[in-house]
Amino acid sequence: MDDPHYLSGLDLAGRRVVMIGGGTVAQRRLPRLIGAGARVELVSPHTTPSVSAMADAGEIVWHERRYTEGDLTDAWYALACTNDPEVNAAVCAEAERARVFCVRADDGDLGSAVTPASGRHGGLLVGVLSGGEPLRSATVRDSILDGLRDGTVADGRVPDVHGDLPGVALVGGGPGDPELITVRGRRLLARADVVVADRLAPRELLDELSPDVEIVDAAKIPYGRAASQDVINSTLIDRAKAGKFVVRLKGGDPYLFGRGFEEVLACAEAGVPVTMVPGITSAFSVPAAADVPVTHRGVAHEVVVVSGHVAPDDEKSLVDWDLLAKMRGTIVLMMGVERLPLFAKALLEGRPGDTPVAIVEDGTMRTQRVLRSTLDTVVEDAAAAGVRPPAVIVFGPVAGLAQPSWSQSDR
Repeated sequence: MDDPHYLSGLDLAGRRVVMIGGGTVAQRRLPRLIGAGARVELVSPHTTPSVSAMADAGEIVWHERRYTEGDLTDAWYALACTNDPEVNAAVCAEAERARVFCVRADDGDLGSAVTPASGRHGGLLVGVLSGGEPLRSATVRDSILDGLRDGTVADGRVPDVHGDLPGVALVGGGPGDPELITVRGRRLLARADVVVADRLAPRELLDELSPDVEIVDAAKIPYGRAASQDVINSTLIDRAKAGKFVVRLKGGDPYLFGRGFEEVLACAEAGVPVTMVPGITSAFSVPAAADVPVTHRGVAHEVVVVSGHVAPDDEKSLVDWDLLAKMRGTIVLMMGVERLPLFAKALLEGRPGDTPVAIVEDGTMRTQRVLRSTLDTVVEDAAAAGVRPPAVIVFGPVAGLAQPSWSQSDR
């Protein structure tokens, strides 16, 4: 049966919306009402902690009592979201008399309005109704949004004469698994004219791009396998000034040892606008994928993320390794495989030899491997296992929390 409802977009900004009931249904529906600018008043004797936090933050007004006749006076829209059918029926009856459209959460057919499965993409608000089949609505909505984000569904946007998007988007691609890029990052990637990609950026995402997208492999730019930062900067600037929308796709988060801010500064100096899209950092997500929490109550109260580009005894090092060795918390070492013997030696100056260590190679990828060791044997264990970069190394008690059977040597 076709859904009989008439879809319409309501402008609720600054208008009174009344929600009766403060449970999990309210918790799901309040954020979109708040985002639409509605002046929400909630009537309920109890709420979930999340709903209570919205009231504490001033996002809604909470009347801490049961519903009474007259609560919908001057309302533009109402939602009956209690777990009591009699209360919901009374709310809908008042709404009918007051000619206020009302959603009834426990039985949508008995309300005068229904809430579609909805989502946003690039200025679009997508809503789907399916005649009382909410799971079907959600599935279709997700399929449409996925298609818009990966470019398989055209979003119909027509660029203006000055260019639809800023010159460069600096996108953090996450730790490696293509599913771990942010929604915004994937959306901008699908609209790129040029993609300048790092070696550690999610490679599978490039295969989803249109054939007419120019892909610049930053690792193959002249001046060696490690691309000259100046050449990368000039590539971004030149393509952007040629009217192209450029996505700089990096692994992890661009601002965590990713030289992202250097690229932002170069673009700003050249007058090229930049959109910054943070990424899921490998420093925390890769250990998590190997069942290593970088913090745990009663075990670690601090986390230090350290670059392994410079050895502890190098005069260019900005790290106080003596202080790190004395700390009791977690140290996450990035890019440290090559100089692991030097870092282990420095930490042994202050940490016991049985300090747990976890090395996660190719984190979040199909080829992920996890090595568990201790500070006094990790150098030999890593050499025997043939550990290679990219790998994230975690030192500290948290590395010993997971049982060996939990670890996934292959994903």
